[in-house]
Amino acid sequence: MQSLTALKDQVTAWETLQRRSEELVELIELADDESDDVMLTQLGLDAESLSADLADQEFRLQLSGKHDSRPAILSVKQGAGGVDAQDWSEMLLRMYLRWSEQAGYDADVLDFTPGEEAGIKSAAVRVSGDHAYGYLRSERGVHRLVRLSPFDSGNRRHTSFSLVEVYPEPAAADEVEIDPSEVRMEAFRASGHGGQSVQKNSTAVRLTHEPTGIVVSVQNERSQAQNRQVAMKILHARVTDLENQKRAAAQAKLKGDHISAEFGRQVRSYVLHPYQMVKDHRTDYEVSDARGVLEGDLGGFLKAYLQSSTGG
Repeated sequence: MQSLTALKDQVTAWETLQRRSEELVELIELADDESDDVMLTQLGLDAESLSADLADQEFRLQLSGKHDSRPAILSVKQGAGGVDAQDWSEMLLRMYLRWSEQAGYDADVLDFTPGEEAGIKSAAVRVSGDHAYGYLRSERGVHRLVRLSPFDSGNRRHTSFSLVEVYPEPAAADEVEIDPSEVRMEAFRASGHGGQSVQKNSTAVRLTHEPTGIVVSVQNERSQAQNRQVAMKILHARVTDLENQKRAAAQAKLKGDHISAEFGRQVRSYVLHPYQMVKDHRTDYEVSDARGVLEGDLGGFLKAYLQSSTGG
């Protein structure tokens, strides 16, 4: 039913564009016959609006991947760079939360592990809305920041790294079945800034899926049962995504396609000093308004990636 509703919405959108274009042609012919310059000027503006809506609808055809319509589970993890990397990870998390808010998406923080001095060690967010995974899948990879470190007494320039992972939330029918006996659970105390204990009891949960080695830790909720439930949701998404990648790699190998491993690959650089620039290394798309990007203005990067990855 969800697929049927989505298809009906697509058909309705195209039919609406067709109807608008037919009406516009009739009105232009009428205004031209009557030499109504005022009306022709207004209709010219209507034509520009129609053209923009058509371009937007054509772009949405690129969001046609099997999982593009699904909610996304996005995680940010500290990379090399110490406390600067932890601060950078929190900046990235804020950027995605701001983008979600501006795009009208719902973003729920599933897990948040703070750093000892500042920033975060890791965080996970569930983003739901129109083709959330289709847009956010472009963010997977290593993100690099170059800036004057606020944690360096000498105010020197530092380079920090964070890893962003994005998985489609699997539908129940697509979810890979996980044998509970193959999942090892460990409980530990959640901690906050300064290493101080937030919970006296061991409410935080770490799940290890032994066949794949995937490890998921969650400490955001107040009870161990809640943390385990969230951890299993993330684990299912990661294991399902891994299986999908394996199937895609096997199919590409049969076709003779070249497979490039994207994990650990630097996908984007954010430079705040000695100049401001954000550049995506896969598409060469770049902007000078780095602060704007960190405030959630990611639209240009997301569209550039989709157009390049689909040949659009």
